Amino acid sequence: MFREAGLKPVNRTLTTAEKEKVSNAFAHLTPLHQRILKQHLLSISFMDNMPNTALTSQLDTSGATKMFNITFRASLLEENISQWATWKENSCFTPTADSSYQLRVEGGSMDAIVYVLMHEATHIVDAVTGITPHPAENDTIVEPTLYTKNIWHTANRPAEAYIDTLLEQTRFRSGKSVPISMAPYVYSQLSKTPFASLYSMAAWSEDIAELATIYHLTTKLNQPFYIVVTKNNVELARFEPMKNALVRQRLDQLSAFYKS
Repeated sequence: MFREAGLKPVNRTLTTAEKEKVSNAFAHLTPLHQRILKQHLLSISFMDNMPNTALTSQLDTSGATKMFNITFRASLLEENISQWATWKENSCFTPTADSSYQLRVEGGSMDAIVYVLMHEATHIVDAVTGITPHPAENDTIVEPTLYTKNIWHTANRPAEAYIDTLLEQTRFRSGKSVPISMAPYVYSQLSKTPFASLYSMAAWSEDIAELATIYHLTTKLNQPFYIVVTKNNVELARFEPMKNALVRQRLDQLSAFYKS
């Protein structure tokens, strides 16, 4: 798939220090993640020249058990959560010519692989346990689960209450970036929704992966997670999902992740 996109992906052989980072990331997963991955994760791999951060793939196996691979961009192992998350969030915005606007994510100094593994592993937990529906087509209207009810209309369209003209223009809804001068307004509108991040709005599968990861990072691993937009070093906006009342109303649904 990456070659078809004009890239030349190559496998990365990890150093001892990099392998320790990966082991540490697995150790920080929730009890449910640990159990599901032991049964359903066949392999992980690391590549250079990947266009995205990670990709979880269901393998075509003859057995009845669903099996998965997770492929990570190898350079991720050189970043901490704040560095990686700041890069990803900035991909949603087009810089201004004078560079007076700045956007950063404060996600603490833990290795970025901790966040990304948790996010990708949640996709596997979701696929196995059915936290969200899994229709053949994204635009199919299906019976909602407890997690998606009143939040999503279809797999990649939020409920009407959370459709916002500005948010619909953002990268994970439209595929296009918006000027960074619009960032304060974007996060103001996002704060009126039950979504933990802009990426959460891409699809209900990303919604659960982002909410579970940010909750785990902040509540269980005691790390910060908030987005700050400044202009000429003056703070214009701050988005902290775990302080959003609409987001917090959904946290009870994460309790299954922590049952021994």
